[in-house]
Amino acid sequence: MAKANKAEGVDTRHYDVIVAPHITEKSTLLSEHNAVVFRVADSATKPEIKAAVEALFDVKVTGVNTITQKGKTKRWKGKPYKRNDVKKAIVTLAEGQSIDVTSGI
Repeated sequence: MAKANKAEGVDTRHYDVIVAPHITEKSTLLSEHNAVVFRVADSATKPEIKAAVEALFDVKVTGVNTITQKGKTKRWKGKPYKRNDVKKAIVTLAEGQSIDVTSGI
């Protein structure tokens, strides 16, 4: 596979990999250990996630752990339905690096 030419800046495929930051109490506690949690595309792989975070936020990533959270079965007006599955990535950053998830890209 040949390397893609980067005309200028960030490859647009990186925006398809990272869906949104996942902001919860647990993810805020992880920020003390230099980690950030993102919702990612279901088909995203760890190398793709690492490349996307490094390109979009200009930081050095040391590790990526992924979790696929299965959707709950719920009921609405007596009829069952299933929420969508969500894939999350816990991205560990190099020492001294940080990402401000409250600001946009």
